[in-house]
Formats: sequence, C-alpha cells, structure tokens
Amino acid sequence: MGKLIKNVEHGVVLPLVDEVAYQDGQIVSKTLAQNSRHSLTLFAFEKGEEISSHESAGDALVLVLDGVGRITIDGKMHLLHRGEAIVMPAQVSHAVYAVERFKMLLTVSFSE
Repeated sequence: MGKLIKNVEHGVVLPLVDEVAYQDGQIVSKTLAQNSRHSLTLFAFEKGEEISSHESAGDALVLVLDGVGRITIDGKMHLLHRGEAIVMPAQVSHAVYAVERFKMLLTVSFSE
C-alpha cells in the first residue's frame, strides 16, 4: 500500500507552516491526502485573495497556521488568527478571504 499522506516527509518533525509558500497575487495549495472520505490540503493566501462563496459535500475544518483570514459561513463573518480553527459545515455556503497573508490547513471529512 502506498503512502496515504503525500508530499511531506514522513517520520520527521515538520514546521507545517513552511510546507507551502506565499506567491504574489495567488492562492497556493498543496494536497497532503485525498480520498473518498477525507481531504487534507495546505493553503497559502496572498493578502486580498479569496475563495468565493460555495458549498461542500463534507464538513471542513480550517486551522490557521499563519496570518489572519476571514471565514464567512452562511453570511456570518469570522476573523481567525494563527492557532484558531473553525468548522464550515457541509452543505452550507462558505467563503475564505485573506485579510492579511495567511496559511491554513484544510481538513474535509465526507460521509460514506
């Protein structure tokens, strides 16, 4: 069986925040795992970049690794800082906006 978590070194302590780099005017993503039940992705947002409002089939946990991001869930805005997390529920409209440059780990869990 191959590695379930990819694109990062196994068996070593990782500064996770350094595993994805900022790029001017872009949102950079790095997929760590993806299957029918789970998705694990690192993101780096340049200030002012956003993922517009959409819905997901799974519950999505956002953990902010660096900077400040604004998460909007069903029209309600939440300002998150490094070390803070929020769950964006499945089938509920949500959006992500970089108030400052920020990095996040997104974990999505899907039902069977």
